[in-house]
Amino acid sequence: MSQAAEGVEPDAHDSLVKEFGTHVGRAMGWPPMAGRAAGLLMLSERPMTLAELQDALDASKGSVSETTRLLIENGTVERYKEPGRRQFVYRWRDDAWVGCLQHIVDSTTQLRALAERAQEQGAGMPAAQRERLREMREYYTFMVGHLEALLPRYAEVRQKGTTGA
Repeated sequence: MSQAAEGVEPDAHDSLVKEFGTHVGRAMGWPPMAGRAAGLLMLSERPMTLAELQDALDASKGSVSETTRLLIENGTVERYKEPGRRQFVYRWRDDAWVGCLQHIVDSTTQLRALAERAQEQGAGMPAAQRERLREMREYYTFMVGHLEALLPRYAEVRQKGTTGA
């Protein structure tokens, strides 16, 4: 599996990739392979082809293709063609964490819209169900407002090169 950078212990690299598979995958709600692929691409010094990812992850083409699609949708990886090459390559985005946060904002905004529709459609339901729908809308409205405020703040902190802590 090792795609360790020059001068980096292959065991340390492989251990980190496996740890990403367990922890990042679980935290993000991804399958372990997506966490491993994220770790592999984050630690890679160069973009990787689908075949290279397959080999490094010891996985089928279909599985790796689905995994890269998930990482692209989540804003952490990009797919492109390098000049003079026929194959697409995948790389960790320079602004991956901004992309990840943007994905969370977008997903939460979609859930807020669902909560708004549900509250409207549930207007004739008993009081307990209406209250649950109201709380759902309230929660997602709160979350969207705060996440939208975090996005430019994080991007600014990232650009300055400090965590703001």
